[in-house]
This record gives sequence, C-alpha cells and structure tokens, in this order.
Amino acid sequence: MTFAQATHFAETWGLALALVLFLAAVLYAVWPNNRDTFQKAAHAPLSKDEDE
Repeated sequence: MTFAQATHFAETWGLALALVLFLAAVLYAVWPNNRDTFQKAAHAPLSKDEDE
C-alpha cells in the first residue's frame, strides 16, 4: 500500500466513521428514554439542592 492509497483510505473511512459517530451522538441526545436525564442536567445549575 502506498502513502497515497493509505491517505485516501484514511480520508474516506475517517469521514464515514466521523459521520457514524455524529449520528450516534445525535440519536442518543434525542432518544425519548434520555429526556429525563437531560432535563435534570439542564436544570441542575438552577437547583438549590446541593448534593456533595
């Protein structure tokens, strides 16, 4: 495998991997079961309860 072939492979599959990871993160963020977790995290700075 030449350097040009290796860079082409890395660019192509690196982009595909980044796209898959991005889509997985977006799906995780909008998954209905995670709504309560993200709501609690969003309101944590405003809460007066201090859990140490």
